[in-house]
Amino acid sequence: MPKVDNNITVEEYAYNLPDEKIAQFPEAERDMSKLLVYANKTISDTLFINIDNYIPSDNLLVFNNTKVIRARILFQKESGSAIEIFCLEPVSPPDYETSFCSRGEAIWKCIVGNLKKWKKGTLIKTVIQNGKVYELKAEKVKQSGDSVEIKFGWNPEFTFSEMLENTGRIPLPPYIDRDDVEKDTTRYQTVFACMKGSVAAPTAGLHFSERVIEKLKNRGVAFSEITLHVGAGTFQPLKSNNVAEHKMHREHFIVTSDTINILLQKSGKVIAVGTTTVRTLESIYYIGAGIYNKGINIKKEGFLISQWEPYKTDYEISPETSLKAILEYMKINDLEQIEASTEIMIIPRYKFRIVNGMITNFHQPCSTLLLLVSAWTGEKWRDIYDYALKNNFRFLSYGDCSLLF
Repeated sequence: MPKVDNNITVEEYAYNLPDEKIAQFPEAERDMSKLLVYANKTISDTLFINIDNYIPSDNLLVFNNTKVIRARILFQKESGSAIEIFCLEPVSPPDYETSFCSRGEAIWKCIVGNLKKWKKGTLIKTVIQNGKVYELKAEKVKQSGDSVEIKFGWNPEFTFSEMLENTGRIPLPPYIDRDDVEKDTTRYQTVFACMKGSVAAPTAGLHFSERVIEKLKNRGVAFSEITLHVGAGTFQPLKSNNVAEHKMHREHFIVTSDTINILLQKSGKVIAVGTTTVRTLESIYYIGAGIYNKGINIKKEGFLISQWEPYKTDYEISPETSLKAILEYMKINDLEQIEASTEIMIIPRYKFRIVNGMITNFHQPCSTLLLLVSAWTGEKWRDIYDYALKNNFRFLSYGDCSLLF
């Protein structure tokens, strides 16, 4: 058992979230959502468009530049049964970029809705693309737990990415109780999204508009990006009342040498935009610590930051030493970026290493994301959420936002 507080229970992170507080649509304008500011242990609120008044001029904002894919594909059997295939991550080819460029065939790990109605056979969907009619086929390869590996086949004139864009639907979260509409195509996507791979948006970034970014730049705030492809596991509930027994989901991320350099320059002044960015930045520290202490060969092994890595060993090295170790290793191995995976679970009493502030939406009761917020704010999370509920803040993915120092 890892060195975590075994007395932390899920019920400690319950609160009453009425259905009417869950935003079903985004605000008319991205930056006109409400913003709760928690600083110096006090709570205030404003509109997101004013966030530049609260970010110190010499700070660094780090975004997750992942792009949401049209991950939901709807099939209909000849019997009339509807089958939904929700693409999670590539299996063959195994990396996102190569899979999206695949022509004619690709295998993905998926969740299948109404799976019991699909006992055997190949699903076929007629597709019209660029005036051409062809068939998209889906065949079960194997099932593992709740997921199924699906082999897709289609006209090789088009890439898998083009096929998804034409055929798939926006994967809105399960608590948004409606079908996706045209507006979701742009609004369930950040303005800085560019790296395809997520099946859920990094929602704190949804509030940033071009004019907010320009105001922050004029103030002297620096910007950098990481890429973490958000998986469906972000909505996975805590299944045991004992937090230490929860199995955290795995997500893949990429960080460049440019980002590591600016993190080093701005050490102590780093604000993460979204919990996915928090997870990535904190995982980066443990990559550097691993290099510094063990000399891990990135090229041969890759990196996986396990769920309880931060709690197994009390690393004493500073964030600066960790970041320098990564840069030196990248230089020796002629690497421009590091690709890694993380299962890191941030819970109360976690020691933050890289992050000095965070921008995040309001999360579901009894969720791992709420535990992360609690790890940051301590017991003040209840005051913050009570304030948001009493002052008509909108919750979850399309809801309002908070800036937490």
